[in-house]
Amino acid sequence: MTKEINSEKPFKGFRISGFIMLLLDLIILPAAIAYLIYQISQTGISEIKAILYGISIGFLVILWFITLCGYATLEPNSARVMIFFGKYKGTFTNTGFYWFNPFYTKKRLSLRARNLDVEPIKVNDKVGNPIMVGLVLVWKLKDTYKAMFEIDSQTMATTDQSNGVISVSARMKAFENFVKIQSDAALRQVVTQYNYDNNEGDQTEITLRSGGEEINEILEKSLNDRLAMAGIEVIEARINYLAYAPEIAAVMLRRQQASAIISAREKIVEGAVSMVKMALEKLGDEDIVELDNEKKAAMVSNMLVVLCADESAQPVVNTGTLYN
Repeated sequence: MTKEINSEKPFKGFRISGFIMLLLDLIILPAAIAYLIYQISQTGISEIKAILYGISIGFLVILWFITLCGYATLEPNSARVMIFFGKYKGTFTNTGFYWFNPFYTKKRLSLRARNLDVEPIKVNDKVGNPIMVGLVLVWKLKDTYKAMFEIDSQTMATTDQSNGVISVSARMKAFENFVKIQSDAALRQVVTQYNYDNNEGDQTEITLRSGGEEINEILEKSLNDRLAMAGIEVIEARINYLAYAPEIAAVMLRRQQASAIISAREKIVEGAVSMVKMALEKLGDEDIVELDNEKKAAMVSNMLVVLCADESAQPVVNTGTLYN
């Protein structure tokens, strides 16, 4: 006894062109029914023949209605999951107009790529800072067997109120809800492993702000691991919103501003010191003026004040000499 493989397989059952069956349903069967009705209407026909003709007409009418249920069309990047009295018989993906055994249940699925924009959620980063993170991803169905039978997509999908049948849009909406919930879980799992930024700690450590493509690749892998059971593949996933939570946003903004000011001051002081050094060396090398240590210290102090001040220095004219 062969064991059934729980994965997608191509449909190998009987099917023919839908146009051939249209010829049968629109011409041959109606012509046969009309001929039998004509025979019954003839005078002198025996009662047994009339009964047989009547039974034949009933059989052809029933056959005609049954054959009308076997038609199916398939567009590019679409699929039909074929089920015969509860048993999975394969997935049909050939595009065109076909006729199948009317007793097959033909569940239509879309294999096209879809976008999902996950609303920002509040998560704590590695050090416990509450942050808001949003996600956008592109996904599509990869394994129709797992999508239909490994998760409860039938119950999650709402039926059409007009005929009580689950439409393809409702079924795909159920898959989208499943992806959304798993995306939320994967996003929380990845975010808690990294800091928002590296204001403290190792400057070479990957953070959510500086990680970029590396963080997105880790997130994509986590999503594919979670969605593999549902036959869903994530083509691309990336963080599209990242910010501190409102309750700490103002404090963290002041912290970032302070860090920026300190970095700017370091650059200014470094440049000022090099300029003072260059000025003293120029004065000494070209014998413009001789300065003792006290005068050099005063000159250095004045130049640092001028170069490092936030406002423009006010010039003061010295009417004496440097030696007085």
